[in-house]
Amino acid sequence: MCDFFKKIELNPIIAAVNELNQLEEALNSPCEIIFLLTGNIFNLKEISHRVKSKNKGLYIHIDLIDGFSKDTWGLEYIVRNIYPDGIITTKKNLVKLSKDLGAFTIQRLFIPDSTSLYKGIQSIKTYRPNVVEILPGIMPKIIKKIQLETKIPIMTSGLIMDSEDVVQSLNSGSIAVSTSNKNVWYI
Repeated sequence: MCDFFKKIELNPIIAAVNELNQLEEALNSPCEIIFLLTGNIFNLKEISHRVKSKNKGLYIHIDLIDGFSKDTWGLEYIVRNIYPDGIITTKKNLVKLSKDLGAFTIQRLFIPDSTSLYKGIQSIKTYRPNVVEILPGIMPKIIKKIQLETKIPIMTSGLIMDSEDVVQSLNSGSIAVSTSNKNVWYI
């Protein structure tokens, strides 16, 4: 079983770090996985080392890292030189490239309306990421629909405010919840 799935069995709450001043607290939290939603070409290697030294999983949101081209070369550099446990992206072409490079791939989908839901499901079926992250994470019917139609593990994030949101998401079929809300990291 992939390290991602082993770690979320231990704790389904993922620390999303969108500001570097959150990193230390995320490293000391009970979360087994860190989603890095910030960083740049100069600090990524050090961040990776710090996360790995705490035996936590590191998944880098490639679209949000400064100083890297969001193309084949930037992605390949990160996969081959930073050694994250996986890549997160909203870009379909990077889902495919990430998988081609052998990286564990999380496709992030924003679902504000029925058109984006339909297009998102089609994209998942075409590119087959390892996991799909749905935003906002407080849509139980949508979680169930996407999981049933794609048969890909679903996780949620965005607008997760408290333990009730976590429980509702997990009860709807999400395998994990990613949040930058530090209070939720300790639930």
